[in-house]
Amino acid sequence: MDFSIDKIDHIQVAAPSNSEQAAISFYNGILGMNQVEKPDALKGRGGVWFEFASYQLHVGVEEPFSAAKKAHPAFQVTGFEQLQKHLSASGIEVKNDDSIPGVLRFFIADPFGNRLEFLKSGL
Repeated sequence: MDFSIDKIDHIQVAAPSNSEQAAISFYNGILGMNQVEKPDALKGRGGVWFEFASYQLHVGVEEPFSAAKKAHPAFQVTGFEQLQKHLSASGIEVKNDDSIPGVLRFFIADPFGNRLEFLKSGL
């Protein structure tokens, strides 16, 4: 092939209209992602953007809204057990999954019902 895909630039999840504050409370407040400014040309569309490591997660407004129950982003996490405890203490249901031998992972739902996966780094 004459090309290669080098990395993911960003991930987008959907949310209903007027949900920016809930997204900020969850992705910044609970998960600790940094909120970043959207380009001026895109601000009128609603939604909010976040950054972690060298990646971005975009929360985009979609109407009619339907949560992604199967499709999902997956995040490798340092401090895996601490994150589980933090999420549980924040009232978020953590669903552990041991269906892949040798992989420690769990799933949660964001405030809009989108599925998110977290995997323990370094295994």
